[in-house]
Amino acid sequence: MKTAHRFDEVLEFVPPAQARLLERIARTAAERAQPIHLVGGPVRDLLLGRALRDLDLLVEGDARALAEAVVRAHPEIGLRLESHARFGTLRLASAEAELDVAGTRRERYERPGALPEVESGSLEEDVGRRDFSVNALVLPLDAAAPSRACEVVDLVGGIPDLAAGRLRVLHGRSFHDDPTRAFRGARLAVRLGFKFERRSRTALRDALRDGAFGAVSGERFRRELVMVFEEPRRGVDAGRVLALLSETHVLSALEPGLVLPRDRQAPLRRLSRSIETPEWPVARWRPWLAGLSIWLAPLPVVTRRRTLERLSIRGEQAARIFRFANEGERTLRALAKARGRGAVDALLSELGEETIQAVFALADVAIRRRMLRWGAEDRRRRAPVVGTDLVELGIQGPDVGRGLARIRAAFLDGEIANREEALVLALELARRAARSANRGAARRGKKRGAVAPGDAILDTAPRRGRKAPAADSRTDPDPASAPRSSEPEPESKTGPKTESISGSKSDKKLESEQGARTEPT
Repeated sequence: MKTAHRFDEVLEFVPPAQARLLERIARTAAERAQPIHLVGGPVRDLLLGRALRDLDLLVEGDARALAEAVVRAHPEIGLRLESHARFGTLRLASAEAELDVAGTRRERYERPGALPEVESGSLEEDVGRRDFSVNALVLPLDAAAPSRACEVVDLVGGIPDLAAGRLRVLHGRSFHDDPTRAFRGARLAVRLGFKFERRSRTALRDALRDGAFGAVSGERFRRELVMVFEEPRRGVDAGRVLALLSETHVLSALEPGLVLPRDRQAPLRRLSRSIETPEWPVARWRPWLAGLSIWLAPLPVVTRRRTLERLSIRGEQAARIFRFANEGERTLRALAKARGRGAVDALLSELGEETIQAVFALADVAIRRRMLRWGAEDRRRRAPVVGTDLVELGIQGPDVGRGLARIRAAFLDGEIANREEALVLALELARRAARSANRGAARRGKKRGAVAPGDAILDTAPRRGRKAPAADSRTDPDPASAPRSSEPEPESKTGPKTESISGSKSDKKLESEQGARTEPT
């Protein structure tokens, strides 16, 4: 393992835009005679011969003064200086790249799981506050003599650990101070093929036993999980990282019962491949949301809900992850039954990108093949007509959306090929919509005509077991409200019975009784 590197050699491992910014910073530091170092993960990757991505620069002396000097020295590139005072870090950013710069610091933790309190310190103190020995390596950068090799500074035995493939914490309470180091360690272990050494495993078990993970906010753990699902961009299987966290009981420390089911590992591996190399052109999306949807779907409802609460995932994001357990299975069943490209498009076009990616990762080979064709071809195709074309033909309201969906499905299935054929289909849809509207209006008209005007009919429906209302002895009874027999009256040979109300037998009897009461004695 080569442990001495020239400055111009370092620049070859850095992306061009970052290399130009790094060179400007290092030259300004050399002019000010201010020592500057590459530190942490970039040094580790440089020794392993891996490309450098995120660069961290460590400055001895006043880091802010150096950053401001760089901004003044290069006004032509419009550098921005961002400060994170709580952690003592600075960020220099141009239109094409950004680098983090910090002075040497020391830190202390008020309680397990708390954010550190940071203050200025020495180079040795800065190295001693880091998570793992392989991340505590320092490489001086000498822009004044770019061809001179500088030896890596190793104060904690990181180079032997790097050669042996070991992850070692720097002290026994490292995971007590910052439990999120367990997530960073899992990512490194899978990415580099390393293993936790024995005392580090013991330190992790002690932190789990002492409940140190309970003191960390959900937001911090959520950020760590977001980074787990960024690992595939480095060629890492996110499912393997989660499996390691599950095996070491870190996941169950977040929420009892939280594990990675074995049947989720293959879908997460497919999702990781899609993150690294997208299967179809796609805009920005959130891999972690798709990953959590796949991971949590088979877990009990209570575990899912409490996990989302523990990770401080709320609102629409939480709703999408939570309902994927049902939505994903329903979509897979519908895709298996879908006939034609238009039917597949109708199912997928309404889903968010994260849900589509999660469904793809869970699907079998046949469904994935159909989804690949949709993503690569059908998704970007546009139907030959738009909504205004249908409105001009007289189609209104929800019928416009339904018509467009029908035309798009016909277009994708090859039933129509151009605008003229689409307009013919649109005319047919317009005629159908008009006939449907006319039938609806006719039905409504019949319903209105069936109701008699005024008070001609008070109650024509026979009611089973209905009692007649008691007659008021002070007034004449209302014949229309009297109960009627459910049996039809017999008809005469000349037609139905039409006897008048005044001529009825009951009325004659009533008149004779009233006459008897009023006749003088």
